[in-house]
Amino acid sequence: MEVPQIQKQLEAYRERGLKLFTTSSFQTHSIVLLHILSQIDRTIPVYFINTGYHFPETIAFRNQIVELLGLNLQDIYADVPRNMQKDASGKLLFASDPDFCCHLNKVQPLDNLLPKYDVWINGVRADQSAVRKAMKTEQPAKYGVVRFHPMLDWSGRMIETYLKEHRIPRHPLEMQGYLSIGCEPCTRKFDPNITEREARWFGLNKTECGLHTELAGK
Repeated sequence: MEVPQIQKQLEAYRERGLKLFTTSSFQTHSIVLLHILSQIDRTIPVYFINTGYHFPETIAFRNQIVELLGLNLQDIYADVPRNMQKDASGKLLFASDPDFCCHLNKVQPLDNLLPKYDVWINGVRADQSAVRKAMKTEQPAKYGVVRFHPMLDWSGRMIETYLKEHRIPRHPLEMQGYLSIGCEPCTRKFDPNITEREARWFGLNKTECGLHTELAGK
């Protein structure tokens, strides 16, 4: 969708009295949607799922973007404290069961949040993974929430053009070779033998944390 279309759709949601929110991982490509939303309505809550495992550079970049765009940032956390996220042998879950680690740290916090809202504005793009390619611009989520994907048909080139036109800062870890940045224990630098998303869970057959599988209807 082009920016005027996004604005029109958000206005339509507002006219119906629907409560909106968005989430962001604060990677460079994520900032385009945040910039667009900041030009339309800065009161829309922006939720950052704070796993406690983020790179310090991600937190610093997040703070920089929040100040730059005047965002209404809210942090959400897992119900289970990080020091209790261990398997039966005492091993931390990110090392022994990354799917369950993602469920506790990414999915459950948002699952708790969804009942408070009507529309989840989400920046997924079809060119990012097979799961996302199968998505629609609007589709149901749990608790009757609508997932709105305004960036679904944007390409990487479109994202880059927007970033340059609006002089948007880039995540500092990109200069060190990180192209897809998630939690520090699982994220690796770019490797030509793997896809960008696979670098988020290096060595695992995994490209999604569950936000776009467990919390997305068909």
